[in-house]
Amino acid sequence: MTDLQPYAGRWVALVGDDVAGVGYTAVAAAHAARRSRPRDRFTLQFIEPPGGRPLPLPALMEQLRPLFAQEAQPVYLVGGAVRDALLGQVSYDLDFVQPAAAVKLSFRVADALGVPAYVLDKERDTGRVILPDSHTYLDFTCFRGPDLEADLYGRDFTINAIALPAAAHTDASLIDPSNGRADLQARLIRHIHDRSLLDDPVRTLRGLRLALRLGFALAPETAEAITAAAPHLTVVSTERIRDELLKLLQTNQPDEAIRQMHVLGLLLVILPEIAAEAGVTQSPPHHEDVLAHTISVLRWLVQVEGALTAVLPSSPALQTVHSRLAAYAPGLQTHWQRLVDGGVDGRTLLRLGALYHDVGKPETRTVDEDGEPKAASGRIRFFDHDQHGAVTTARQLHRLALSNDAVSHVRRIVAGHMRPLLLSQNKTTLSRRTVYRYFRALGTAGLDVAILSLADHLAARNGPGETVEWERLLDVVAQLLDHYFTRHEETVAPPPLVNGRDLIAELHLSPGPEVGRLLRLIQESQAAGEIHTREQALAFARLSHT
Repeated sequence: MTDLQPYAGRWVALVGDDVAGVGYTAVAAAHAARRSRPRDRFTLQFIEPPGGRPLPLPALMEQLRPLFAQEAQPVYLVGGAVRDALLGQVSYDLDFVQPAAAVKLSFRVADALGVPAYVLDKERDTGRVILPDSHTYLDFTCFRGPDLEADLYGRDFTINAIALPAAAHTDASLIDPSNGRADLQARLIRHIHDRSLLDDPVRTLRGLRLALRLGFALAPETAEAITAAAPHLTVVSTERIRDELLKLLQTNQPDEAIRQMHVLGLLLVILPEIAAEAGVTQSPPHHEDVLAHTISVLRWLVQVEGALTAVLPSSPALQTVHSRLAAYAPGLQTHWQRLVDGGVDGRTLLRLGALYHDVGKPETRTVDEDGEPKAASGRIRFFDHDQHGAVTTARQLHRLALSNDAVSHVRRIVAGHMRPLLLSQNKTTLSRRTVYRYFRALGTAGLDVAILSLADHLAARNGPGETVEWERLLDVVAQLLDHYFTRHEETVAPPPLVNGRDLIAELHLSPGPEVGRLLRLIQESQAAGEIHTREQALAFARLSHT
């Protein structure tokens, strides 16, 4: 039998055991065979080097390989799918490169699969195939450079610069010019060359996100390169920065993302208002400066989110969260899974609210002692920091090009983040009117504020602190959630008993602000349980009309 290993990495056309043609594509091998053995039937085979281990690749590759075998140019799987396969994970979003005509290939693949394809970037010859039923994307791009090695060399990090011939099945066929497999084994994120991050500064954020997602460390030289490249983010489109920032907040460690952004110099460039919180000291029960506290709030928030659905949370404080609030977890999950205009989900909006909740503190900080601001001692206060912070938040998020819906929601979270704490200090049982006014002011952001208040309390005290304070806050949060999810039409948004036309006709009013004012008063009294019928609503309106 013919030894085929000298042809490793290439296709061969076989007539029996004889090699009739060789090429870097099946098409080339077939052409060679037809020239040398025109009368013989042959079979085509891709030859892999010996000793390789099978890679966990999606079953879709079995459908794609016959399509790629018809191509006159070689096709390679690259990027995250190869990296994940080496980590033992199956990725369903696949990136392919070939020397040229990638958009045309994407449409041929889409036609064969019976799904849509799109031109992502005509100038860069980039196409995308979408498989909506499996939520899968196939991206096709031509080489960035004269050959595959140049394309890989132009990528961001070594672990993302590994290619696999589309016909291959084992790790012996990997093409790894930057030695990314060694960095995978060492669990390191390393940039490929000196200009990797300067060529595209958004890679500074992507590298951090990749490190958090995989649980890897940044190589020391890469951390230094990120800091050096951070100022160059000012020339990158706002939308790209925004998208990477949101992805960082969506990781399981948004707190670590913000901490490392600060250490690496990214925070000062991207979120200067948040960076300004560093070194802003606070009075007890706070034990950290404002930035460190904000990072702690994000850490506790993830734990509170998890405690809602966990079978047995790790700490006693989180166990009480679970026991008191788990019944509302399905409703909260639906609330956090919704998408607002711009495609941002509710959980990300909550985490943005946590990130910005104390952004107003640096500009509002005062110290009581002798009436002198910025004194070295004395009780530190932040009067109206919630309202100042809401203004700053809206300005910053508009600058990041978030949608008006997203900005409005996060602004409400920041403006209202103190409300549950204040309610817990003043009331044991919330009146129906109090609940109605809470949600009238905050809308659905009131749900986020309730959960955020727990994380804020835990972060300030590095745990639950005084049992009485913690239990009172839990009581308030439980009541707010209960009213919203189980008594919504009773106390949060009662169905109207009358409308503006009724008031105009019955009270002989002219259309205008007075009609709106009366409708608001009626609804509040209805939510408070004081009005139940249309007749009562009209009688109340007559008494309230000025």
